[in-house]
Amino acid sequence: MNKYLLIAIEAAVAAGAEIIEVYSKDFEVQLKDDDSPLTVADERANTIINSFLTGTTIPVISEENKQVDYAVRKGWTTCWMVDPLDGTKEFVKRNGEFTVNIALIEKGKPVLGVIYVPVTETLYYAEVKTEKAFKCKIPNHAFSEDLLNTSVSISPDWNLTSTLRVVASKSHQTPDTDVFIKELKQEGYEVELVSKGSSLKFCLMAEGAADMYPRFAPTMEWDTAAGHALCLAVGLEVLQVDNDKPLVYNKTELLNPYFIVQ
Repeated sequence: MNKYLLIAIEAAVAAGAEIIEVYSKDFEVQLKDDDSPLTVADERANTIINSFLTGTTIPVISEENKQVDYAVRKGWTTCWMVDPLDGTKEFVKRNGEFTVNIALIEKGKPVLGVIYVPVTETLYYAEVKTEKAFKCKIPNHAFSEDLLNTSVSISPDWNLTSTLRVVASKSHQTPDTDVFIKELKQEGYEVELVSKGSSLKFCLMAEGAADMYPRFAPTMEWDTAAGHALCLAVGLEVLQVDNDKPLVYNKTELLNPYFIVQ
């Protein structure tokens, strides 16, 4: 296995264990400058992940790290892209639909990705060049490399019918999404909405539990990089709405344009 993928897996699972420790107790919720929530789980998970990744000597872009100016970042041909707790709103709601996201970026493209779902102890991982993605269980967040032998391969459902399973966000539904769904119906499709939080939406696409994921709401690069890698590995595309080009990473601004996974 790619050594960086293994490091990312170990980091994600360790962070997930810490997140569950916080999740099982009462915790305070702070608000960032953009009014998004922040908990001690975000901070502790970030510290753990950084402790694993710093040893690789590859720079880290994380939602909870101090952001490095693009004048420095533009010289990075390779970097880690991390969201230590994706779906903090879901975490606060205690609905279980939050994840740990770690991706490795090379020349603006995700080359490997790890998504760990702490509540269900489910690990998703992929290396894009192998064109395969996998999932497995990590009982009690006790990771050992042997557990990867229990992994099962995942793939999209390419047998599309007149009914499209369209992924919608639990916390970020928008009027633009409603218009998009209306247009699909006008084209003759039946639309079945599949609602999920965090990067689990990418997982649904990669494992064939959904057919399309339109995102007409703001996301940051760390929200999408790991899921993007997962989707690329199984033959799906993550395309910008305006120009049908793939999302790219380590841009001047880390805000993503609207996109569609298909």
